This record gives sequence, structure tokens and C-alpha cells, in this order.
Amino acid sequence: MGNASERPGERLTKVADLGNLPPLREVIRTHDLTPVKSLGQHFLLDTNLIDRIARVAGPLGGINVIEIGPGPGGLTRALLVHGAANVTTIEKDARCVVALNDLMQASDGRLTIIPGDALALDVAALTPVPRRIVANLPYNISTVLLLQWLARIQDFDRIVVMLQKEVAERLVATPSTKAYGRLAVATQWRCNVRIEFNVDPHAFTPPPKVVSSIVTLTPRAEPLAPAEWKWLEAVTAAAFNQRRKMLRSALKSWGFNFEGLGIDPEARAEELSVEQFCVLARWAAANKD
Repeated sequence: MGNASERPGERLTKVADLGNLPPLREVIRTHDLTPVKSLGQHFLLDTNLIDRIARVAGPLGGINVIEIGPGPGGLTRALLVHGAANVTTIEKDARCVVALNDLMQASDGRLTIIPGDALALDVAALTPVPRRIVANLPYNISTVLLLQWLARIQDFDRIVVMLQKEVAERLVATPSTKAYGRLAVATQWRCNVRIEFNVDPHAFTPPPKVVSSIVTLTPRAEPLAPAEWKWLEAVTAAAFNQRRKMLRSALKSWGFNFEGLGIDPEARAEELSVEQFCVLARWAAANKD
């Protein structure tokens, strides 16, 4: 791994510099990083588990990685050790920004720290291509962030994130299941998605009340079926907001000729495939503007 332009031994020196950093628990003590509940902070300190996440992220040589909420920097270290060309971290907690300074000094210029709120940033504008998101997402904003990124999935070559298991299962859910909804349609329309492994709550400080999952989203070369994001979002929102109702009732105001589109008007939203939602989105794009 590493950049092709590096001379033999250069990367080993960089890794050695990173290995000389204090343990994560010491970083937390030194900077008084008591987790803040409102920021959704649960710090992952198991270095073997952190390394496994970095390996799931794939070969990182030449890749510009974006990490949201690095906290004390455990995953950040692993991404650098695994050869990321650059890691750009976005951190809202000023204490963590300060705590990451030693890591930045040891990173040989490969770590960029951006203080701020990921929800308010165009993360794709922060680094050149190829870019990849690898992050342990704060639970309270994970779904909103995912939808932002899915709308511009072509900007990333891969997204590897830790989410609540419940959210991860919604990403991979199939029709006619309880977990199937807007998030499944949007995700599977643009990506191949896979749950890699689950993470026990006790791996974190403090332990969350839920199991977490590592999920990989790999953009499809082409969407699963033709549609516009705007209309697919609108149709799925309307349908799943009244998911217990038949489509003819839930989408009554849209004016769909369901039979003409080959869709059962007595079906419920959870019974439609991603491709069928794309049929509805294409009709809406042609008739509702």
C-alpha cells in the first residue's frame, strides 16, 4: 500500500511515527474527552476492531478518505497506517480537534482536520478524486448524512460506515419486510450495499444501547432503473408516509394511472420493488413539473 512515488522505507517510517503516539485512552484522559451525548459520541477503542474496519475499507493507496466525527482519532490512525493518500476529518467537538493535533503532526502531511458540522458541508468538495467516506457516524445524524451522500453518490468510489444495526438492516431490506422503506429504495437504486459485520456495544466508551453494524455501499455504474432523484424521493416519501394504506389512497393526489403503469393500485408501498418506484418517479417527472 501507499503511494507509488514513495521511496522504499518511507511508508514504514510513517507507520512507525504513528505507532509512537500515545494510546487512545491516554489521549482521552489528557484532553478530558468525556463523551457528549448531544453529539452522539461513543468512542471505539478496540484497536483490533478499528483495524478490521480499515481493512474493510479496501486498499487505500492513492485514495483520499473523508472521516466524519473522528473523536480521539482511533480510526483515523488506522486509515493512515493502511496507506490512505490523505485523510480529511470533520469534527464538531473543539476538544477532539485539539486532541487530533499530535496525530496530524505524525501524519507526514496526510491528515487534514476540518472543524465543523458535516451536515452543513459539501464533503465531496473537500478532497480531489478518488474519494471515499470511511466513518463511525454519530447515530443522531447518520440517516440524514446518508441521504445527502446518496443524492451525489457519483462523487464517491465507496462509502464504509458504522451505523445502528437497525439502520443498516433498513439499507439492505427487501420488499414485503418491515424494514423496507425509503432508505432501502434510495440506497439500492444507486448502490450495491452489504452489511460486513456487527459490533457489540461493549466495544465502545460509553457503550451505546444498540448493536452497531459496518456497512459498505458501492456505487452502481448506472442506477438500478432510470429515474430522477427528486421524484424518486418525493414518491417514496408520499407512499411510505402512509405505508399501511393502499397506493390508490396513499398517492391519490398524484393522479397515477396505476393499471396503465403495470402497478397494482391495491398494493402497499412496502410491496413495490425499487424498479416499480422508478416507474412512478418517471411518470411524475413527465407529468407533474
